Amino acid sequence: MSGQGGDARDRAGRTADRDRDGQDADRELIPAPAGEPESLRVVIADDQALMRGALRMLVESEPDLEVVGEAVDGAEAVALARSHHPDVVLMDIRMPGTDGIAATRQITADPALTGTAVLVLTTFEADEYVVRAITAGAAGFLGKGAEPHELLCAIRTVARGEALLSPAATKSLIARFVAQQHGDGGPPRAVPGLEALTVREREVLVEVAGGLSNDAIAERLGVSPLTVKTHINHTMAKLAARDRAQLVVAAYESGLVRPQPR
Repeated sequence: MSGQGGDARDRAGRTADRDRDGQDADRELIPAPAGEPESLRVVIADDQALMRGALRMLVESEPDLEVVGEAVDGAEAVALARSHHPDVVLMDIRMPGTDGIAATRQITADPALTGTAVLVLTTFEADEYVVRAITAGAAGFLGKGAEPHELLCAIRTVARGEALLSPAATKSLIARFVAQQHGDGGPPRAVPGLEALTVREREVLVEVAGGLSNDAIAERLGVSPLTVKTHINHTMAKLAARDRAQLVVAAYESGLVRPQPR
């Protein structure tokens, strides 16, 4: 597929529907499509040449995936994203100069890159890095020790606008991080847009932060799943959240939901 021609697809629609149906929790990763696939464009950002080479070989072994650029640091990753408009950026967190978190924030804040998803590759050494990546706008995270097929499916999953993480798992991770940062009685962080939420939207946000799917929230609140999805989409818009995971972050950092003591 050629340069800008691949960008003619309706990428913006992915971001607007990040929540999908909220079928969280153990959503299956998306395998390769049947028939003649349209290639998904991938940029690889990692400061280790060996890792970049291994990732390139793996990605290009699939007929529906192609690598359009390699970056050795975050600044180069941002530049490649802006020049190639890839579907997915595989982003290492720890890189010299501009790190992966700062690069993720720049990519996700760029209106011209609404169709580009960032998938963070991490060793899970610290909750802090993963949470910061999510708040920066990453569509998900995956350990560098994942199986090859898991990474390939993860690329397809985030390229379709899905968040590659379970809200339940995110809830646990974020709760630990917030507890470490602020302690049980620490002051919450001001979250822009929180005051604009309706009472029902706040109720739904609390349930999302609890790791519940749309169906489970609907049952608990006595409304339809479609109504829940509407509330979530409105909440995402008001809080400038790209996906469900960022809603969980906002709920905990604002103090709307407090980490439960172990």
